[in-house]
Amino acid sequence: MSKTYKAYVYKGFERFWHWTQAFLIMFLALTGFEIHSSYSLFGFETAVDLHSKAAWAFIVLIVFAIFWHITTGEWKQYLPTTRNLKAQIEFYITGIFRNAPHPTKKTLISKLNPLQRLVYLGLKVFIIPVMVISGLLYLFFRYPQSGSIKSLAVENLEIIALIHTAGAFLLVAFLIVHLYLITTGHTITSNLKAMITGWEELEEDEPDTNEAKQ
Repeated sequence: MSKTYKAYVYKGFERFWHWTQAFLIMFLALTGFEIHSSYSLFGFETAVDLHSKAAWAFIVLIVFAIFWHITTGEWKQYLPTTRNLKAQIEFYITGIFRNAPHPTKKTLISKLNPLQRLVYLGLKVFIIPVMVISGLLYLFFRYPQSGSIKSLAVENLEIIALIHTAGAFLLVAFLIVHLYLITTGHTITSNLKAMITGWEELEEDEPDTNEAKQ
């Protein structure tokens, strides 16, 4: 059995950014789907107002998160790799149900497994930017008028609405999968506790047997 040690994996801002982002995404989904008349909770006008304010808060959070990732070097955590990618996918599909060993080890300089890197990278460089851009077009949308600046006018909202809604469904799907992945740590609650406290049990690197013989 591998030895473990306790390490401070998730810094204070990282945890603040993670939980605030999760809350804002869920709140934006809640108000956004009400705007689409999926249900009535706050009322249409209030939902629009709350959705707009939450969107601005989300954009501000993104700016601070980008600055933090760049200045701390944490952006390297998302660099994609194909090493152990197939094994990681097989682990989530079947291995986890057979108590198979985890194909990758979490470390302070490599917190994400190969599959997580690809998913989170796609989230940060594709889905969220698409949501922000389409959301801003929604926010500042206006129909063309005589004498108006054409670059600020849009013929209709249909395409923008479809793109924004598709992105919203992708984010909801990501949250559902993310909730499942939370339970795949050493214990069902270990990943959740780590993101709350910052501390997590990590496996020690096993010594190279060839080096030990020399």
